[in-house]
Amino acid sequence: MKLSDSMTAAINDQIKAEFDSAYIYLAMSAYFEDSGLAGMAHWMKKQYKEEVEHAEKFIDYLYERGARVIIPEIARPKESYNDALDVFRTAYNHEQYVTSRIYKLVDMAVAEKDYATQSMLKWFVDEQMEEEDNTGGIVAKLEFLGGDKHSVYLVDRELSAR
Repeated sequence: MKLSDSMTAAINDQIKAEFDSAYIYLAMSAYFEDSGLAGMAHWMKKQYKEEVEHAEKFIDYLYERGARVIIPEIARPKESYNDALDVFRTAYNHEQYVTSRIYKLVDMAVAEKDYATQSMLKWFVDEQMEEEDNTGGIVAKLEFLGGDKHSVYLVDRELSAR
């Protein structure tokens, strides 16, 4: 069964969102490097690579379904933040946004009775639960510990192990 034009367009739009996400995390990594927080920079660099992999999964899926892939222009990300907590709050909010986009794709696949796309999207639904849990957990930890340099240093060391 051929992928519908509307689903193809929606997945191509999600490819853009995934590349935008990758670029956001790469910029966050650069912010942390500039701030001397190598562990947090490392964590964000891993996020960047994951987002590129997510885009590639969508690209591969479109090819498997015989659909056309449109490689998008990437939006310029934010470059500066108030502190580590601000960065991770932004990342957490961004993951919630991505989750809402994935849910809209699922809703569309259900409405179109596109069972193959529903099946593929299950992986992304599960992945987004993990992404929100990870970023939300770091936000909670930074909020609990407070913004002093010692606490940020401890979290930075912990995140370097990812």
